[in-house]
Amino acid sequence: MKALLMQEYKRLDIVDLPRPDPGPNDLLIQVRACGICGSDVHGFDGSSGRRIPPIVMGHEASGVVAGRGSNVTEFVDGDRVTFDSMISCLECDFCRRGQPNLCDNRQVLGVSCTEFRRDGAFAEYVIVPKHIAFRLPDALSFEHAAMLEPVSVAVHAVELTPLHLGDSAIVIGAGMIGLLCIQALRLAGCSRVFAVDLEDSRLALARKVGADEGFNPKSCDVKQAVLDRTNGRGVAVALEAVGATEPIAMGISCLRKGGALTLVGNISPTIQLPLQAVVTRQLRLTGSCASANDYPACMELMARGAIQVDPIISARAPLDEGARWFERLYAHEPGLMKVILQP
Repeated sequence: MKALLMQEYKRLDIVDLPRPDPGPNDLLIQVRACGICGSDVHGFDGSSGRRIPPIVMGHEASGVVAGRGSNVTEFVDGDRVTFDSMISCLECDFCRRGQPNLCDNRQVLGVSCTEFRRDGAFAEYVIVPKHIAFRLPDALSFEHAAMLEPVSVAVHAVELTPLHLGDSAIVIGAGMIGLLCIQALRLAGCSRVFAVDLEDSRLALARKVGADEGFNPKSCDVKQAVLDRTNGRGVAVALEAVGATEPIAMGISCLRKGGALTLVGNISPTIQLPLQAVVTRQLRLTGSCASANDYPACMELMARGAIQVDPIISARAPLDEGARWFERLYAHEPGLMKVILQP
């Protein structure tokens, strides 16, 4: 089968690999669409430590069932499916408590690290366990279904955020996850949603998908702008979708007393925290990891158009062009958001 293999850091080649065989509880998926995730781009140069070559990356995908293990009765060949990026064990305490995202034995498709190696979906075929697969509704295209994984990340983050109907919110970072968080916050009942980003083009897109206003820290005082629009109080909740000291501190500064910050971004392993502001204003900080049992609800939201992903998709391209698109994303090409590869 044809696959996009990272042979070494910053080098991707189209190669021919053996088509994998499904185990007893596995599905063989013929991949129709796979999105390039920001984590893949960070893995491209080795900075994440989670993509040790050689590895076939890719975990935001959809396709058609092309083979089944002997124990699989829930699916038939030809079924249109998507699948979670995270493989849970079903046996540990967290899995049994309905928290598969915290699984003690978790693996992720397209990830290679010191603990495990699992080839992903930048290939014509990929193997996934049956328990992470979901049959697609007819209303979802393969390209849109490949966005289910990031949609579920945003929905999960909003689910963890203590919200009340009519609350105000701010999203720090208007990348793909931030844009999806904006839509999920609207669905959760937020009356006003603000967006913050360093790129005006992303702020324009944020307004298109549901933000009331966008603030660029390079051209305005974000905290003051928020205070001016909230009677000097600040917003009820903030979602941070970058993962670094300055944007997290900004989110904290924009919160009202008793407010809540949900941390979704994950770029920096450590940050500096304005502890006194958190303690004396009784703020709540919550980390949000991946998603947990959110795919069915997300599929329904996307199928009826409640969450829009098409404005976020910048390009669709054949797998053969994958290396070029990785280079453009790695170079932070302005206006480039989500690229969907089609094996």
